[in-house]
Amino acid sequence: MSQEDAQQRVASMPHVAYVLLWYPVFTQPFIFREVEGLKKAGVPLTVYSLYGRALRKCSDEMQAAACQTYSFGMRALGRFLLAFLWRFFSQPGITFGLMRETVCRRWLNMESAAEVFWGFLAGIYFARLFVEAGIDLIHAPWPRGSATAAWVASRLSGIPFSLTARGDNLDPVEPDLLDKMEQCLFIRANNQADKARMQHMLSPVSREKIDLVYNSLTLRVEHCQPVRLMPPVRLLAVGRFSATKGFEYLLEACKILKDKGFYFILTLIGGGGLSTGGYLGPQLTRVRTALGLEEQVRMPGLVSHDELPNLLEEHDIFIAPCVIAPNGERDGIPNVIIEAMAFGLPVISTQINAIPEIVRNGETGITVPQRDAAALAAAVLYMHAHPEEARLMAVNGRKLALEIFDETSNIQKLREMFVTRYASFIQMFPANFDKSGGLQ
Repeated sequence: MSQEDAQQRVASMPHVAYVLLWYPVFTQPFIFREVEGLKKAGVPLTVYSLYGRALRKCSDEMQAAACQTYSFGMRALGRFLLAFLWRFFSQPGITFGLMRETVCRRWLNMESAAEVFWGFLAGIYFARLFVEAGIDLIHAPWPRGSATAAWVASRLSGIPFSLTARGDNLDPVEPDLLDKMEQCLFIRANNQADKARMQHMLSPVSREKIDLVYNSLTLRVEHCQPVRLMPPVRLLAVGRFSATKGFEYLLEACKILKDKGFYFILTLIGGGGLSTGGYLGPQLTRVRTALGLEEQVRMPGLVSHDELPNLLEEHDIFIAPCVIAPNGERDGIPNVIIEAMAFGLPVISTQINAIPEIVRNGETGITVPQRDAAALAAAVLYMHAHPEEARLMAVNGRKLALEIFDETSNIQKLREMFVTRYASFIQMFPANFDKSGGLQ
């Protein structure tokens, strides 16, 4: 590539391939807003979904986006295998090397192994596809199977790749995570706590390539109802029924509230989502029955993201009793906390990972130690006994959420991140950059 061509590439917007397992999917509205926001901001962006379509409970807007997504899944198995066989027979040494680096690891479970293997096959197929499509940068919003596909495609095509890592992606550490993070062009973190965790994991040189850009609000918030806090106090909790959510401790807190004669109703929204690994729905139902909370706790199952605004408007306090699971898995900042704050609900949550970045104890909500049912119950009673303080926390929380998670600002930061990091890559390798080079 000539110096003039390199300068033109630096000045231009890179064509970005977003590689995901599923897209769109109703449980990841922040990814949907991110993709659509970048497109509206002028970023040439194409989404490639490793799995087939999963449009259950997706909004009309999400379903329309599915028509603009290259979805694969099992129907692509033949194409993936042909690409693998061609690569294997034409470049066996390179193919074996990539397999050792990606697939041949001691995985934490079969689900991870299968996901990474599918990502490996997809990456081999994508290498040629991305060159033909004129892709300049490959981005994986998750660091496991989708990042494996991005990594392999990058190694074979010469196109740089980047990834996002957050929350439960960082602990327990998958055996290839550090290699991906060290070899990618840059890493996007979506909260300060996870950025610090990654800096601790990486080499001094790689620490410099972490960019912090928060997620954006996924619901349109025009106004919010004043906090009511009149009996029965309406409590709301939303999330996957998994080990990191701590809902069993919330049910124990409800038992304490009931025994104290406190008049309340809890709506506990959730289910297993697309992956039911660690699904605790039946266990939570049994706990509710054992504690005698059938009248106080409603469990309507999964709801679509479009139904969330009405639920937020109908409740008084939002509770996110998140915990660090025994294997180290944890949330970053659950999206539902952000939405609840934006809708003006006072929030009670726990003091883990990045949650205190936005739920600031006594200022924008109340935080309590994890796995402490008595503290959760006490926080509810405190808000009910001090409604003006609760309302002030809600006002402060709404202001903070609208500021930190502003869509216009954060999409612009993402856009600048892609442009700046890609420009630095071109400037470093102006003569060698050739997307048909790589390991071919």
